[in-house]
Amino acid sequence: QVQLVESGGGLVQPGGSLRLSCAASGFTFNAYGMTWYRQAPGKERELVAGISRLDVTKYADSVKGRFTISRDNAKNTVYLQMNSLKPEDTAVYYCNRGWVRSDYWGQGTQVTVSS
Repeated sequence: QVQLVESGGGLVQPGGSLRLSCAASGFTFNAYGMTWYRQAPGKERELVAGISRLDVTKYADSVKGRFTISRDNAKNTVYLQMNSLKPEDTAVYYCNRGWVRSDYWGQGTQVTVSS
C-alpha cells in the first residue's frame, strides 16, 4: 500500500533553515509527481511546492525564492529545503503523491518558526 513518511520538522528561529524529507513506498516513485502542502491552525491546507516526474517544479508565491523542492528517485524520497523561514511558515507540512492533489497523504511533520 502507498506509504508516505515525513520527517525533519522542528522548532527554528526566524531566518533559519530546515530540510524536510518524505520517504515513499508502495508505488513506483519515479512515475509520479510529488507535492508538499501545509496547514496552519484554523486555515485550509495549501500547496507549497511540487515536482513532476520529469523534475518540473512549482511553488506557492509565498515561498518562491526561499524553498526548494527536489527528489531522489534512487531513495524514493522527496525533499523540501526551507530557507529564510518566517513565523508565517509555521504549520504542519504534508507530502502528497501526485502533481495534482490526491488522496495519498503522509502523517505530517510540524514546523514552528519562533524566537
